[in-house]
Amino acid sequence: MNRKAAFTAGIRDGIPIFLGYLAVSFTFGIMAKNTGLSVWQAVLMSASNVTSAGQFAGLSLISTGAALSEMAATQLVINLRYSLMSCSLSQKIDSRVPFFHRFLIAFGVTDEIFGVSVSKPGYVSPVYFYGLIGISVLGWVGGTFLGTAAGSWLPARVISALSIALYGMFLAIIIPPARISKVVAGIVVIAMLLSLVFTVTPLLKEISEGFRIIILTLLIAGGAAIFFPLPDRPESD
Repeated sequence: MNRKAAFTAGIRDGIPIFLGYLAVSFTFGIMAKNTGLSVWQAVLMSASNVTSAGQFAGLSLISTGAALSEMAATQLVINLRYSLMSCSLSQKIDSRVPFFHRFLIAFGVTDEIFGVSVSKPGYVSPVYFYGLIGISVLGWVGGTFLGTAAGSWLPARVISALSIALYGMFLAIIIPPARISKVVAGIVVIAMLLSLVFTVTPLLKEISEGFRIIILTLLIAGGAAIFFPLPDRPESD
């Protein structure tokens, strides 16, 4: 696949993420406006972070006047899972790809981008990542701009509906591969059950959301790798 085709394929695969991000970040923009951020402050926050959970948590801390050190520690915990995703995605990139490509790709690693790209067979071209990440970030930043500019005039029921768009986007990512592979379907069910256990068990529910995701990722992904290993990939795509 040449570069133009790879870039186009990345954009095409990223359109559902673009639409989901547009809706979710629109809600973020409204919340940012209500918190007191200007349009460009909210847009800069989205463009430099690209993380829904981290940014929504950041708004909560800003509204309470939290210290910068507290905000930094919170962001580290919440977003630490992306380092695990980046380690996994590094196996999808040919070893001959220069470091600066890996550096740029790492900036755009999110749950949805990880879910789409990790399911691609064989090695993935950096150009594909740029198309996938570019269209996704455009939706995230664009939605933030529109939401912040719109202000707080939307009714509460509309804002509530937009707030669940992220979960619909997750379902759109996991359902297709789960329908194809029984192993993937089983892992999804196990992940849901373990998440429930961590949510209702007295001691486990005290673990922060960021560390909870990391623990579950290591347990579930590690177990799947041990009991259901994938065959070796060819050296080139």
